[in-house]
Amino acid sequence: MYCHLVPPTAAAAWPQQPNGFLRLPQIIGDPDAIPPIPPMNPICATAWWGGVKAGRFPKAIKLSPRVTVWRASDVFALINQK
Repeated sequence: MYCHLVPPTAAAAWPQQPNGFLRLPQIIGDPDAIPPIPPMNPICATAWWGGVKAGRFPKAIKLSPRVTVWRASDVFALINQK
């Protein structure tokens, strides 16, 4: 799978909450949300989940059967390493 990561300068513009959690739309963006959510890592959900399964992206945390999150610190570390 091919993906582009947001450059570290763009990641620096995001409010970093190292102890918080991010849901998938906050990571890959959601242009249909009101207001639209810009992507931190502009790839499709299928590519993101493939990267999680392959170990290239941070491991997901299930909070409930319908709620999956990622540690914000892990996502920011991924973005800043590229």
